[in-house]
Amino acid sequence: MTYRPSGLLLCSSFLSSLLATGHTAAAQTATPTTQVTATTIPHNAPAAHTAAKLPVRKGSETVKVIPQNTQHTAEQVIVTAHLDRARSELSPTTGATVYRFSRQALENIPGGDNAPLNQVLLQAPGVAQDSYGQIHVRGDHNEVQFRLDGVQLPEGLSVFGQALMTRFADNMSLTTGALPSQFGFLQAAVVDITTKNGTTNAGGNLSFYGGARDYFFPSLQYGFHKGKWDFFATADFVHDRVGIENTTSSFNAPHDLSNQYHFLGHARYTVDEDTRISLIAGISNAEYQLPNNPGQLPQDWSHNYTPPAGAATSSDSLNEHQKQITDFAVLALQKEIGAFSLQDSVFTRYSSLRYSPDLTGDLLYLGNAQQAARSVFSTGTQHDVTWRAARDHTVRFGFQAFVERNVSKTTSNVLSTLDNQLLTLHDGSGKTGMVYGLYAQDEWQPLRNLTINYGMRFDGVSEYTAEHQFSPRVNVVWKPWQGGTLHAGYSRYFTPPPFEVVSSSSLAQFANTTAAPSSTTNSKVRAERDHYFDAGFEQTILPGWRVSFDAYYKLAKNLIDEGQFGAPIIMSGFNYRHGQVNGYEVSTSYDHGPLSIYGNFAWSRAIGKKITSAQFNFDADELNYINNRWVHLDHDQRWTASAGATYTLFRKTRTPLRLSATMVYGSGLRADDDVNGIPNGLALKPYATVNFSAVQTIHNTFGSAWHGDTQLRLDVINLGDHTYLLRDGSGIGVGAPQYGLRRTILCGVSQGF
Repeated sequence: MTYRPSGLLLCSSFLSSLLATGHTAAAQTATPTTQVTATTIPHNAPAAHTAAKLPVRKGSETVKVIPQNTQHTAEQVIVTAHLDRARSELSPTTGATVYRFSRQALENIPGGDNAPLNQVLLQAPGVAQDSYGQIHVRGDHNEVQFRLDGVQLPEGLSVFGQALMTRFADNMSLTTGALPSQFGFLQAAVVDITTKNGTTNAGGNLSFYGGARDYFFPSLQYGFHKGKWDFFATADFVHDRVGIENTTSSFNAPHDLSNQYHFLGHARYTVDEDTRISLIAGISNAEYQLPNNPGQLPQDWSHNYTPPAGAATSSDSLNEHQKQITDFAVLALQKEIGAFSLQDSVFTRYSSLRYSPDLTGDLLYLGNAQQAARSVFSTGTQHDVTWRAARDHTVRFGFQAFVERNVSKTTSNVLSTLDNQLLTLHDGSGKTGMVYGLYAQDEWQPLRNLTINYGMRFDGVSEYTAEHQFSPRVNVVWKPWQGGTLHAGYSRYFTPPPFEVVSSSSLAQFANTTAAPSSTTNSKVRAERDHYFDAGFEQTILPGWRVSFDAYYKLAKNLIDEGQFGAPIIMSGFNYRHGQVNGYEVSTSYDHGPLSIYGNFAWSRAIGKKITSAQFNFDADELNYINNRWVHLDHDQRWTASAGATYTLFRKTRTPLRLSATMVYGSGLRADDDVNGIPNGLALKPYATVNFSAVQTIHNTFGSAWHGDTQLRLDVINLGDHTYLLRDGSGIGVGAPQYGLRRTILCGVSQGF
């Protein structure tokens, strides 16, 4: 192993800091994931009317009152807390299963704010790890919706890397199960990020983080609250050589440099105690080298092609690149009018992806050196209303609508199989479409310990396909005894095909070329329609210790899956005519004093039968087999587990030291069984990885001269240096092998101001 000097200096600084001692301030710990069978938080105004010194958290509400001489400032923060609570009530999760990540829980995870968002979500049960930064929740492919402060963002084209960073979040939650009727379009899970703002994160912080594999990650954030205004902004830059998973088991991947830029800005204006306007804007810009896959053999016809002089012809030394851009903005108005609460928002998102091939290598090994550019521009509106109609009835209703424009352009360099001539083929398409949904639901509490949430959605899509559906949903939550909660629910789902992964490229032009597909059948990708059942319970055993169990079953028609076909890392969607997904999850956590422990275990099975769209991506043998038999989905992982522990030493002193570790286990995604000719017929070898973190905090390092805490951290990713495969290059829609990250040592220092 080799390490950059900058990483050694950071580690040296960290180790030196462990000798520091002090005697005044306190640090807090929190359980990294908390499972909650959700019910609505009572709509009560804050009782406090005086300033407090520490943040107060209640549900997703955050109140941070800074003592000042003016009563106006304290009143303004109380108003902020009142509106924060009202906003959380707009998105009920009654009967669903919610895993919450508090601010402290995010900091406890190795890497803290520097950890990629997908790595944080792996600590929730039922979340499986995949290549390109993808996650799979409860056996679904990518049907995870992301919300910022309750507003759903349209899907983008980000395949690897993260357009949304952990650093953006003050806290967040992952909601699964039988979702209430408010949640539509993408329904495997809902990730709701409560963004940082000038009230919860007043002041600034400058951080430098890095280490092995040229990893360099500086970041800056600053927030403030003044009068009725609230501002927050954060920006970071990531440079490393682990942008995409290694195609080999070696310590360093060949040709894997990445540079990424991220920014988030948040401004809020509180008009009065019942009205607030907020604006969130973000930018993500990432460039990647695609790792080479050594030892590949050229196609059989390659002897008919003479590469240009000096061109690289070995698969060890190709030069492929991909660039991804995502910009988004959300403008929201929140208002309280008597018994009504509402949030009206408009949003927009632009996402683009450009792939630059190795003109010689891609032609030799794939038969098509294709420059590909794809973009999707989405804009829309979301409106949510809560009406507290009676003491035992809370009615909610609203609608969402996205208008999207998808543009795809390709320039393909192929070889004619008739006369061996090099051909350049151009193709382009553009499509404007719309998805929309409306809902209404009533949360009824007929008994003190019984809550029933029932409602209806109507969803439609008019893009490459035109479909719609009415979707009834019902959830029941019963608390029969102290500390115990039982829940059961049914949801009818309608999932439009992701606009950005469907294209209408012409196939006829590739006839008699090295890029000719085995089939020219290209039926349109259709919307998925599901019956989803979920039931479970949660029990508090002792103060701070709780356990839970949840089981689910999904019966799908036109189940949507995605695969990577060809050289560009662009996902393409297709349907299985029939699909079944079922499983169960067990979770427990204990949180007391300086110690926090949690553990999650999940079993899942996801199968499909008969591919009915985008058939040209598959060879004839695959199609024939899948048309008549059930197969495992390529992302089906039977066993998944995660666990973590945090302990804080010297927590009541000026220099608390926090030690934490997390573990992720997977029984392996799918691979082809070539011996028996079964697509996705095998599971890869199981793996388990452990990450470790030590964080030394020095409160108010420079005293009265400069207020702000100093934090030094050491993170070790894959502590045991376990070599494991995420993908072996086979399987339906799998392009190349991908190995998990080898042992990586990272250090950082941050200073508050």
